[in-house]
Amino acid sequence: MVIAILYPVFAQIILTLVLLVAMAWGRRKVMLTPGFRWRDIALDASRWPEDARKIANCYGNQFELPVIFYVICLIALITGKADFVMVVLAWVFVASRVVHALIHTGPNIVPLRGAAFGVGILVVMIMTGILLVRLLVAF
Repeated sequence: MVIAILYPVFAQIILTLVLLVAMAWGRRKVMLTPGFRWRDIALDASRWPEDARKIANCYGNQFELPVIFYVICLIALITGKADFVMVVLAWVFVASRVVHALIHTGPNIVPLRGAAFGVGILVVMIMTGILLVRLLVAF
């Protein structure tokens, strides 16, 4: 079961890569439009059109809370504490990030996006607490 913690980790990585490709594709479309000027976006990312900014912001979010998720999963893997409960929680976290990304890059309804983000925070906090207790009890 320990190695199973890597499947949600890879799913989170895939989500990040999908957003990267979507961001590149969206920006490419903008760059190919008549009248596009490099200097407009060279120093100010807020000058990209809204759709391109939404995807870029969502992509950037994948390097915030998910970083803690990666660390917790790796610690659980290395210490042998990645059991069924940790794997289920990891999948719940990834599901919350997928929902967050769909809302963020779609209708971008902030309260809904915030709720999905909140689920992810809660799951990471629970995973951290479980792992910490298990490590403290082991010593």
